[in-house]
Amino acid sequence: MTEFIRKRAANAKNDILSGLTVALALVPEAVAFAFVADVPPMVGLYGAFMMGLITAIFGGRPGMISGATGAMAVVMVALVKKGNAFGLDGGIGEQGLQFLFITLLMVGVIQALAGVFKLGKFVRLIPHSVMMGFVNGLAIVIFMSQLAMFPKIAPDGVTIWSDAGAWFSALFSNASFWLMFGLVGLTMLIMWGLPKLTKKLPEALIAIIVVSAIVILGNVDVATVKSFIVEGSNGAADGLKGGLPVFQTEIFTAELWSFEALLMMAPYAFILAAIGLIESLMTLNLIDELTETRGNSNRECLAQGGANFLNGLFGGMGGCAMIGQSIINIKGGGRGRLSGVVAALALLCFILFASGLIEQVPIAALVGVMFMVVIGTFAWSSFRILNKIPVSDAIVLIAVSLITVWQDLAIAVIAGVIISALVFSWENAKRIRARKKVLEDGTKVYEIFGPLFFGSIQAFNSKFDIKNDPNKVVIDFMESRVSDHSALEAIFNLIKKYETAGKELRVKHLSEDCKALMVKASPKLANVIEDAIDDPRYYVVMDPEN
Repeated sequence: MTEFIRKRAANAKNDILSGLTVALALVPEAVAFAFVADVPPMVGLYGAFMMGLITAIFGGRPGMISGATGAMAVVMVALVKKGNAFGLDGGIGEQGLQFLFITLLMVGVIQALAGVFKLGKFVRLIPHSVMMGFVNGLAIVIFMSQLAMFPKIAPDGVTIWSDAGAWFSALFSNASFWLMFGLVGLTMLIMWGLPKLTKKLPEALIAIIVVSAIVILGNVDVATVKSFIVEGSNGAADGLKGGLPVFQTEIFTAELWSFEALLMMAPYAFILAAIGLIESLMTLNLIDELTETRGNSNRECLAQGGANFLNGLFGGMGGCAMIGQSIINIKGGGRGRLSGVVAALALLCFILFASGLIEQVPIAALVGVMFMVVIGTFAWSSFRILNKIPVSDAIVLIAVSLITVWQDLAIAVIAGVIISALVFSWENAKRIRARKKVLEDGTKVYEIFGPLFFGSIQAFNSKFDIKNDPNKVVIDFMESRVSDHSALEAIFNLIKKYETAGKELRVKHLSEDCKALMVKASPKLANVIEDAIDDPRYYVVMDPEN
């Protein structure tokens, strides 16, 4: 799949056709995530439109699609429910939706500040094993979310584990399930076979059109976008018909901006901002690898922040980058900003003018497209390399995949980075070495090798035999590096121990930064430090308080 993506030339025709395909796939996802977040369907659609348009124009990754996402929706639902139950002096009542819009204003500011302070570059610290685990976990999540679109196989209470016979009997007699199964298979078959005949047509769009034509002309009774919306809203929704987003004047009410209300919303704002940035920057990294180009992570932070802020002002549910839709886009040849703009504007046109047609698209066609996305997203090579990479990397890859499915993307990525960092620190802590020699005048020299930091201090201290050392000792750091404040403290303590033992200690080949910090902490240490013309040059990471 990646070879196909790389060979696809970027041009206006590909951008437009791919953007239309993405817009079709955005409709049920935006509506589904709106239901997850416990907000009206139009709020989800407006959110997808504004996120997609702003990030397409101003974002740091042309071709990447943003919209309403499940990772943020699961946090939003808790905020909306808590907001509805929040007591206000003004007695507003059901104000959860307004609290969501205000929170999105905060999210926008936080994400924009991350871009201003160039925090997007920290995505480079995410190891490749975490990236592969993220991709695999997300593919599984997308696959599982699409399974929920199929008709229920058996009555409530009957499962394959409790009554396998009844369950299989219900499965084989369930005509609606097999009808949708066949339409999903047909969609996938078209997407697989069409590129073998011609690469000039977007296979996802053609598959949706063909399957929709079969359902509409054949009057086939299957679930459609319309029935999905009505069912998800318990029959309360009339459809996708709507107008332009409206400025939310009602959020600027004094009661909604009370200190207690802002204190309640603030934690959700930081969580949503973190999830949005992590998912967006991880998706940006993935698209960079697939297209062999490089996006601007800090610019993407600014665009994500601006889009979420706009959602708060104009009544959208906000969101972040969408890996599934982004891969649909680049697989369809959408590489430029035009593809994202077309997807957003087409989504708005569906809402304004073509809601009747879009509501007739069968869910099976969109599920088939997403299944092909899952196949293309999953890093199948991870099975091949699992026994060829270090055990720690294999554990991280599997852990991130499982945590993504079990919890959410942000927790999985953070956990993966923490595990990788701990493994890295542990491995480096074991690399501290000391070569010992005695000079002709009886001076003992310790030549230190390896990084000296918080993790290697214990091993460093174990190298010295203060009691049995001669009266003159030299510690040479030419092949070592003093990395942090903990390392400096270890050197201080060692100097004090030798002084207490009545022995003369000298240290040499420290960087100018190390020497300056040591003398600043204790001016008398200037007599212990030896200056040399070949002293190394590096800086020490210090605690902010120091």
